[in-house]
Amino acid sequence: MRAPYTITPGILALVADISEKIGEVNANHLARPPAEWRRSNRVRTIQSSLEMDGVLLSTDQIADMLEKKQVFGPAGSIRAIKNAIEVYDKLHRFTPASLPSFQRAHKLLMTGLMESPGKIRTRLINYVRGDEIKYFPPDGKIVRQLLASLFEYLKNSRDIALIKSCVFRYELEFIHPFMEGNGRLGRLWQTVILMDQHPVFEFLPVDCIIKKRQNFYYNSFGQAGGWGDSTAFIEFMLGVILESLQELLSGPVPVLTALERIERFGADIGTRSFSRKDYLKMYKAISTATASRDLREGVIKKILKKDGDKRAASYCFIAK
Repeated sequence: MRAPYTITPGILALVADISEKIGEVNANHLARPPAEWRRSNRVRTIQSSLEMDGVLLSTDQIADMLEKKQVFGPAGSIRAIKNAIEVYDKLHRFTPASLPSFQRAHKLLMTGLMESPGKIRTRLINYVRGDEIKYFPPDGKIVRQLLASLFEYLKNSRDIALIKSCVFRYELEFIHPFMEGNGRLGRLWQTVILMDQHPVFEFLPVDCIIKKRQNFYYNSFGQAGGWGDSTAFIEFMLGVILESLQELLSGPVPVLTALERIERFGADIGTRSFSRKDYLKMYKAISTATASRDLREGVIKKILKKDGDKRAASYCFIAK
C-alpha cells in the first residue's frame, strides 16, 4: 500500500529543514536530553495527547503519578493516565512495522477503559466529533486487510520515516481499527516510527503543539480532496515536527555530567569495546583529562569494564 500524496515544494522544504535541525540536535547532544527535561516532556506529551480525548488532568497531577503519589480525579481519567505512563515507559519494546506489537500497545493504553482492548473491530461504526458525525469508517470486515496493507507499507516502502509516520497516522485515523482509542494510539505510534530512526523523537512533545492547533489538525484531514489524499496532513504534521525541534534547540544547551555523557555514549557504542580516543570523537569539546575522569568514574560505578592501561586501555559497557 502507498497512501496517495503529492510531494509539494512545501513538503520538500520542511523535510530539508527538519533534517538540518536533527543534525543540530545530534551535534549538541540533545538526542537524549537531560533526565529532568525528558521527564518534563514526557508529562507534557501524555497530558496533551489525552486532553485531546477528553482526559483533563493537569501536568502537575501527571507528574505526581509518575512519582507514585496519590492523585484524585475521575476513575477513568486516572486509569487512562496510568495506562499512558506504562506504555510510554515501554516505547522501546514496540516494533514500528509489527501489527501484533501495535495491538499490544493498544491493549496497554485501553485496558480498563473499554471492552476487548487490542482487538481489531469487525463491525460498522461512525466517527463522531462533538455532536457531529464526521464520517463512517470502513466496514469492519475489511479493517484487518487494510491494516495489513498499511503495515506492509511501513515495512517495505522507500519513503523516509518522516513521510511514513505522517501517512501512517493519517491512514490510521481513516481506518479507525479499534472501537475506541485510535487517536491516542496514532499519536503514540508516530513517535514509535520516528524514534526508530531519530532517538530525539522519544521525548519530543510534538502533541503539545498539535493540541494548541486542534482545529487546523482536524481540518487537515479533510483537505486536498477529502479522505484518500494525505498531502495537506503531511504538510501540517511536518510543520509541527519542525516547530517542536526549533523549540528544543532554542533552549539552553545542557551541561552534562560525566554519567550523562557515559550514558549517551553507551547508547551509541552498544557492546563494542572502545578507547578514550573513540570517546573523545563524540565529545569534542571536552579535554583529554575530562574524558579520562569520565571513564574512570564509569569503571568505579561498575558501568564500564577496563582492560589495559594508559593509552592502550580499552573499555566496554558491563551488561545489566
